[in-house]
Amino acid sequence: MTRSKVDALLKSDAPVEEVLVMGWVRTKRDAKGFSFIELNDGSCLRNMQIVAGETLPNYDEVKKLTTGSAVSITGGLVESVGSGQKWEIRADTMEIVSFAPEAYPLQKKRHSDEFLRTIAHLRPRTNKYGAAFRLRSELSYAIHKFFRDRGFRYIHTPIITSSDCEGAGEMFRVSIFNPTSIPMVNSAPDFSADFFGRETNLTVSGQLEAEMFALALGDVYTFGPTFRADPSNTRRHAAEFWMIEPEMAFCDLAGDMTLAEEMIKYLTTFAMSECADDLGLFAKYVDKNLMPVLENVVSSQFVRLPYGEAVDILLNSGKTFEYAVQFGTDLQSEHERYLTEEHFRKPVILYNYPKIIKPFYMRVNDDGITVAAMDVLVPGIGEIIGGSQREERLDVLERRMRECGLSPENYWWYLDSRRFGSVPHSGFGLGFERLIMMMTGITNIRDVIPFPRTPGGIEF
Repeated sequence: MTRSKVDALLKSDAPVEEVLVMGWVRTKRDAKGFSFIELNDGSCLRNMQIVAGETLPNYDEVKKLTTGSAVSITGGLVESVGSGQKWEIRADTMEIVSFAPEAYPLQKKRHSDEFLRTIAHLRPRTNKYGAAFRLRSELSYAIHKFFRDRGFRYIHTPIITSSDCEGAGEMFRVSIFNPTSIPMVNSAPDFSADFFGRETNLTVSGQLEAEMFALALGDVYTFGPTFRADPSNTRRHAAEFWMIEPEMAFCDLAGDMTLAEEMIKYLTTFAMSECADDLGLFAKYVDKNLMPVLENVVSSQFVRLPYGEAVDILLNSGKTFEYAVQFGTDLQSEHERYLTEEHFRKPVILYNYPKIIKPFYMRVNDDGITVAAMDVLVPGIGEIIGGSQREERLDVLERRMRECGLSPENYWWYLDSRRFGSVPHSGFGLGFERLIMMMTGITNIRDVIPFPRTPGGIEF
């Protein structure tokens, strides 16, 4: 007999004579001659009620079932005579796969997020985290569908790299050297004898490599893990996170902003349509303003605002910020959220940032002061996307590399793309975890990653 998923059974239009379900006991209630078991198999938020009668040959064992025990059941899907569910399964057989001890840590009560992080291997069995990670799975599919429907090609960029895309130096080193005996030359590490023959790190972005493929295949994207050795121990930062990074040939900054807005709206609409039950849990228990926020994202035309005008709005807001606002500095989360939640009350795309605070690869504008960069800001999160038109002019790119302290010789292959058939091209990076945070109202990045990697946190 083929195993059935609870999700599909709950959507059935008619009774089914015989089904096989497997899952874990959430609760059990005994009555005279019967046990009522709430079974969850992870396929959806809701449980399936199992009615186990004393006619089962192993009924004495069934009565000993505890929360967290695993069972396999065959029986008929019938209309429920009780309230709260349309269908239930009348068990004909029940195999007890394993008993969970009475000390099972996930009892029928609400546990704090802090406690659940200490048992991240078990927290997917809770309603909240099961819903979060189902949503993560569905949005992963939606991302691939979004790009495939628009003719993008999916590419895999290296996780191990010698390039520093962002130029911030916050990268994890990859080496075969014993940390206590690294060869030194002139008081500096000598990586010539290391595995790759030079200093090597975990990537912070697949952008540079994606650009190479955009200049060959047209429109491409990469979707994979990235790493940043940033010691920030905040709700929005993690050492390992996932990025969606499209790159488009023959595309300027305006086209880049348009795709970013389309993508956020598409993914939000997809989640509201395909993950309604799970979103309902977050709207009820995590953020009661979640659905209005998501509806606003879908229905609004995103504001497009030059960085300089945003600074003026913040300076004239009359609001006291923790971090001072001035032209030539990065905006902080509090500034971004003021713009989206209080001033405009909708998503905002900021563009034309000062080049002094942006990486070398962003196209320098005609004013020589700003670059064709853009950030998408959304209510509740702040920045969720960062992107730019890339610098396609070889001489300008080489000059910007030197200004940023990078050696053009080390990026000879990147410069070649500007030497041979260069074209205007653009792209952006969407932080997948921040997208999940926006969709769920969860405020800590540690709670939207299965096993978060943060400063001092490497359990599991």
